[in-house]
Amino acid sequence: MALTIEMVSDLVCPWCWLGLRRLKSAIALVPDLEVEIIFRAFELDPNIPAEGVDYKDYMRQKFGTSAGKDRSNSMRDALTQYGLDEGVPFAFDKISRRPNSFNAHRLVHWAQGQDKGDAAKEALFEAFFADGKDIGNSETLLAVAAKIELDPDIVAGLLASDADTEQLRQEQALFRQMGITGVPTYITHRQIAVQGAESAEKLARFLKSAADHLPTERPLASTRV
Repeated sequence: MALTIEMVSDLVCPWCWLGLRRLKSAIALVPDLEVEIIFRAFELDPNIPAEGVDYKDYMRQKFGTSAGKDRSNSMRDALTQYGLDEGVPFAFDKISRRPNSFNAHRLVHWAQGQDKGDAAKEALFEAFFADGKDIGNSETLLAVAAKIELDPDIVAGLLASDADTEQLRQEQALFRQMGITGVPTYITHRQIAVQGAESAEKLARFLKSAADHLPTERPLASTRV
């Protein structure tokens, strides 16, 4: 029986892209385990309007003071270096909009149903953090859908509807009730196990420990890695 890991993350969270790469590296460190990932939606700021906001204004309001700006710059520098180590090409200077990520999460949800969840996550992270594209924009989402070989016409119809909206809202509410306030968070057996973009070695230890306590049932809609 495969070990199922639920990864709770946001597509506008740079640590989540690092976390995904490190989780994959961790899986490679435990080749005797079969691991499946379920990607779970989590909006760090669900109050962002559907059309998004100016990225620089948003960051200015978030970090405020000069000390906060220095902290933001230091974090960005650290992320850039961590990205180089993980093959993640952060290009923060290209980002002009802070998007609402909800529809991007819906796209991942649909892709996951077609065993393309990982491809969708990677393509959306790349579109936002490497290419500076607005992943709240429908045209961007349709381009990502085409890139991972989902039918853009079907995706366009889904985006124009409220398909799976309530499900993802309830999912996020559940994780907040579980005490999740930051991402990435990795869950096994519906218990919070690891939070943050931990090293591949620590995540590998987590995978081994979780495998020793496999449940008799597992969540649906997984992506095998």
